[in-house]
Order: sequence, then structure tokens, then C-alpha cells
Amino acid sequence: MLYLALVATLHFAPMPATAETITAMASVIDGDTLGVRGRRICLHGNDAPKSRQRCIRADGTSWRCGRQAALALSDLIGRQQISCVRDKDRYSRAITVCVQDGSDLNAWMVQQGWALADRRYSRGYTAAEEDVHLSRRNIWSGQFDGPWDWPRAQRGG
Repeated sequence: MLYLALVATLHFAPMPATAETITAMASVIDGDTLGVRGRRICLHGNDAPKSRQRCIRADGTSWRCGRQAALALSDLIGRQQISCVRDKDRYSRAITVCVQDGSDLNAWMVQQGWALADRRYSRGYTAAEEDVHLSRRNIWSGQFDGPWDWPRAQRGG
């Protein structure tokens, strides 16, 4: 049942039988990456600020939004087990959706304003992003570089 809910959440065609479900405790590496049983698990369909990334509040002050995004995910997960379905899409990219107590962690990060919907790979979280953007919550409370642009901005180009 969990498997079907994850597939429906992503709006993908059914995953092939090669999908692997991992259920374990996780550690947070950053706002869109977990460590589970010695593996790096990237949350599909969203992109969170990088750990060292800073954002600018409406009043012009800088804050460590990347660190805060990771802490928010860590606080949510706590010491509870999560379940992640890992598979590959038609381009052989890893697809991972993680849930805890029936809640989609990937969606939660976007809904809370800690991550952006990554439209390059999925349209599953775009509505959630539009809603939180209007609320001006968390990273949306000021200005930030998109997580995919931040490394380039740090190099000055």
C-alpha cells in the first residue's frame, strides 16, 4: 500500500518491479539528502538550500537557510524509522520518495518552505511550492539563490 501511495504522489507511471524499499532510521546530510544504512538518499522532486547556503531576510539580514532546512528535516524525522522507495526513472536517475508515519517527507520540505519543487525532474510538488511562496514562510520570507544556482553564484559566475 505504501508503495502505491508513493507512486501516486509522484504522478509517474507505475514503477517497475526493480524498486527497492528501505526502512530504517536516517540521518540528515542536508535538506534534501539523507543517510540511510550507509547510503546517500536524495529526495526526489525537490531541491533544498545547500548546507552552507545563506538567504536574505526581508529586513536585509543574512541567515543560514541551508542549515535551518536540514535542521527542520532532522527535527521532523527525529529518531523514528522512515521508508524510502528507490528506483530509477527512464533516464536512469535515482528516484527516491521517503515517508514517515504516512507523511511524504519530500512534499513536507516543499510545503513548509524549506525546499523548492525541482521542476527539472518532477511536477509533483509545484502546487505546494506555489502555496508556500504566497505565505512567505521560511526561505520564501526574503531572497535566495535557487539551490541549483548557488554553487555557481559562490564561484562568482
